[in-house]
Amino acid sequence: MDITIDGIREAFHRIFCLDKEEFEVVFLSLSVSLTSLLIASLLSIPVAIIISKCEFFGKDFLMRLIYTLMGLPPVLCGLVVYILFMRRGPLGYLSLNYTVTVMIIAQTLLIIPLILGLTINIANERKQQIFMLAKTLGANRLETMKLFIYELRIGIFTAVVTGFSRAISEVGAVMIVGGNIEGKTRVMTTYISQLKGMGEFERAIAVGIILLLLSFLINSILYHFQKEKS
Repeated sequence: MDITIDGIREAFHRIFCLDKEEFEVVFLSLSVSLTSLLIASLLSIPVAIIISKCEFFGKDFLMRLIYTLMGLPPVLCGLVVYILFMRRGPLGYLSLNYTVTVMIIAQTLLIIPLILGLTINIANERKQQIFMLAKTLGANRLETMKLFIYELRIGIFTAVVTGFSRAISEVGAVMIVGGNIEGKTRVMTTYISQLKGMGEFERAIAVGIILLLLSFLINSILYHFQKEKS
């Protein structure tokens, strides 16, 4: 109990007296997660809408694959990405392992199936109703697509928030591909893991509380936009 209390006390001390090391870790965590979220959202949302609207051979298999990848273990994703970019791997000539870029790639691959699956689900639930409304209004294809996206905005925001929550809390993949290098690829989750291994539990709890507060702040901003659009 004393460790927890000391951790909470140290967390608030570090929030108000953030030193260079903590600032770098916090900034890198946010930049990696938000960049991954942006890329994954731009790729996933249009594809999800197309998949939900179209019928094609192999769609059932594709949906099962997407649902399976929604629960993809982060360590497995990290391992696959690491092998792709290792020196002897197919993309080894890019020399991206142990860089921020490969951390973003790993997190993006983790988030894409999640946003994709959630968006497809909400689209499948609403598409008949939306198409009937568009037909009643005499909308053309472009107007129908705009109406489709507008009516799905809350579900899409929910998918995006869920994707961010997974990205900011992820540790396995970024540990494997990033290596937790001080001043270069160290993020809050890998930093907590390191502090735990060093026995610095109060400091680990402090960084964990900072992580929770930042996650709460970002999710509150996204929730605010969601409420405005609803």
